[in-house]
Amino acid sequence: MKYQHHQTCLLALSALEVALAFQSLNGLGRASPKQPLLSPAFVSIGLGPEEPKTEEEKRLEAGIDYEIPNHEEFRTSRRSKLDEKCDAWFGALLEGEGGCLGDISEQAKATLTTPVPLVNEEEKPIDDPDYTPFISTRLPWTPLVPAYGLEEFGLPVPRRNAETWRHFDVAGMIEQSYSFDSKEGSIDLSEEQTEAYRAGLEASGTWLDDEACEARLVYVDGKFASQLSKTTEFVYNMDGPMDDTDSELNLLLSRLTDGFTDELATPVPCNDDESTSYSKLSKPNHNIGSPTSQFAVNTQQGSACFAALNTYKTKAVAYVNAPPNHNEELDEFTVPKPVLILNAMTSLGGVEKSLEDDKGVACHPRTIVVAEDGARMSVVQSCVDLDTRDDAIANPKLYNGYTQVFVKGTANVTHSYLEESGGFVTAGVEKTDDEFEDDEELARGVEAKRPALKDTHLEAIDVHVMGEEGAYQGTVMSLGGSGRIRINLSVSLLRSKSHASVNGFSLSGGAQRSDMKTNIHHIAQGTSSAQIQKNMIGGRATGAFRGRIRVEQSAQQTDSQQLSRTILLSDKCRAWAIPSLEIIADDVQCAHGATISDLSEEELFYLRSRGLDRTTARNMLMYAFADDIAACVDPAILGTLDGSVGLQKRIIQRLENVVPRGDRAVKAEFHSI
Repeated sequence: MKYQHHQTCLLALSALEVALAFQSLNGLGRASPKQPLLSPAFVSIGLGPEEPKTEEEKRLEAGIDYEIPNHEEFRTSRRSKLDEKCDAWFGALLEGEGGCLGDISEQAKATLTTPVPLVNEEEKPIDDPDYTPFISTRLPWTPLVPAYGLEEFGLPVPRRNAETWRHFDVAGMIEQSYSFDSKEGSIDLSEEQTEAYRAGLEASGTWLDDEACEARLVYVDGKFASQLSKTTEFVYNMDGPMDDTDSELNLLLSRLTDGFTDELATPVPCNDDESTSYSKLSKPNHNIGSPTSQFAVNTQQGSACFAALNTYKTKAVAYVNAPPNHNEELDEFTVPKPVLILNAMTSLGGVEKSLEDDKGVACHPRTIVVAEDGARMSVVQSCVDLDTRDDAIANPKLYNGYTQVFVKGTANVTHSYLEESGGFVTAGVEKTDDEFEDDEELARGVEAKRPALKDTHLEAIDVHVMGEEGAYQGTVMSLGGSGRIRINLSVSLLRSKSHASVNGFSLSGGAQRSDMKTNIHHIAQGTSSAQIQKNMIGGRATGAFRGRIRVEQSAQQTDSQQLSRTILLSDKCRAWAIPSLEIIADDVQCAHGATISDLSEEELFYLRSRGLDRTTARNMLMYAFADDIAACVDPAILGTLDGSVGLQKRIIQRLENVVPRGDRAVKAEFHSI
């Protein structure tokens, strides 16, 4: 039986034809001599007749069938006008002399200024150590271009449409120049200046006397102030790289974030082998690969370029080294005295006069903490305003900080980072024009003229827990009034039974743009982490939180919890909460969640029925929301609730400043999970 088909698509063979085909074979798999072997039916699925195949397919030859493009001519072809401004802005920050780290500084500059090579990916044999099935091979006549942000520099620089910068005010940041920086790494204060600065720090509540702290390092506009500091054998200011006898510390100082230092801080046991490369974790199917690929750039925090800039430009380094078994005599209920690192900013930013043409000044504070095996320590970093000069003569300031923490062995480190610079935001900016009197200046106009609105505060905190049963407890509180605040925290758990506890609180008001990003990276087996992030946004501010947890294939039996809670105080503010889990292992306990809500009308009614006015009731709910995060800060700096100074008192003052005025346009309790 033979079927003719031209336009009709046959999807199945008839039962008779199938039977005849099977009858053509005997039990031994040979054709029966009595029954001729029938040819199988040809099945077409609407693709038309097959074209005859030639014995040898023609191969295209370069120079004859196609031309190989000059890839360098297309390197910057995808940049927009704003991208060009971003590159010019960052290039201006690189101008001038390097910092105090010598060869390490020059190495960081070379990393930044050397463009990434344009190389086409090629498929590798399956037995190759670098084999991965996920490659992107371009046709030989297609121009090669780098990932977004890598057109001019060797590390990704800010891009407005990049995933990591999507909710940040990139356009506003690059419109402000911060190309001026001071050259000195230390400052020599007179007795009068010392007393005045100390009085100012005591009034701000961030000062700890010698008896209340183990050590104290004070930096004014990025310059070390020895007259205000208390140094020890293990806590002191570094004004240059270590000699060859301490090459390990130099390697730590040269590390960059976002995987651009490929070697892990310590080898990670994985079955019978050890993992040492960041780019090859969970290979071959789930590894990140080269940090300059577009896939890797999309997963990064965007802090590598600023970490390298800090390494190149920093004039002083706060060095904290806890020796083995430090504070081992203390019981588990006794909190060790903290090491206080104060970064105080003046209104002029360390220059003698106001800069012309709206130019700004940049400072690059650097901190490195190394806790040896068995050590217990508490480190408090605080960024505050120092003087009370007239804001009219303030210079715009860029604070580009970089903090590194290395926890070895069974060490236990408690770390508190407090950002309080930039003064107070303007209250009442959420109100409409009709709510102001005719002769009253609009709050939005006052906020627009506030000098600190031109300031940008950037901080990258890079933590590596390198020992079994090592522990890191980190608390980040962003309370300041700078116009743009961006804090990145990354924790890598590199050994079994290591633990990280990360708590964060971000308060935004006025016309601020704040962004907090966290990355908890589980690499070793049997690690655990717990994270609580709380955000409170009022006025016309915009706040964003992106929390990423990645569990590698080697991190079996991981226990990780993440929770983000956000309160919107007005109808004009905006918030983004983006928690994420990337789980490669298959034996884990992980959970995450996010909620966004208004202050509860039911709770407000309960408090008002007890005699409290609306403003006081709102303040009580707002402080209760922030209190559990504030309680994680070192008690020496936290203070008491009814004290004249202390962190708790300062938090109350800032919450009272952003408490909403009047009723909301939309009264509802809304949640997003």
